[in-house]
Amino acid sequence: MEPKDRGTIKWTALMMPEHVEMIQKLWKEDEGEEKKVLDESQVEENSFALQRAMNDGLPVELKYHNGFKYISVKVKIKGLDPYTKKVRCAAPNKESLKVKFEDIFKVIFL
Repeated sequence: MEPKDRGTIKWTALMMPEHVEMIQKLWKEDEGEEKKVLDESQVEENSFALQRAMNDGLPVELKYHNGFKYISVKVKIKGLDPYTKKVRCAAPNKESLKVKFEDIFKVIFL
C-alpha cells in the first residue's frame, strides 16, 4: 500500500521563514538595475545643475540610484554638503530626502 501524499509535499512549507526571506531577497536582487558609471563631464554637468537649482530655487527632477534601481523624483534642492557628499532635497510628498552625489545619474530642470 502506497502513502497517499507521496511526492506532493511542498518544500517551502518545510523551510524556515528566514530561508524563505533570503530566497525572496535574492529574486528581487536579480530584478534590480546595475548602477551606471558616469564620465567626468556628466558629473560636472550634474554638479553645475545642482548648484544653479539651489541658488535660483528652481525645481528639478533627480534621477538617482537607490542601491537597487533608478528612481526619478521632483524636488527642490535645499543644500549641498561637500563633506558628506550629499544633496538635501525637499520633495512634495516627503519631508526630506538626502541623496549621495555619486548616486545621482541625471538632473533635469522643470
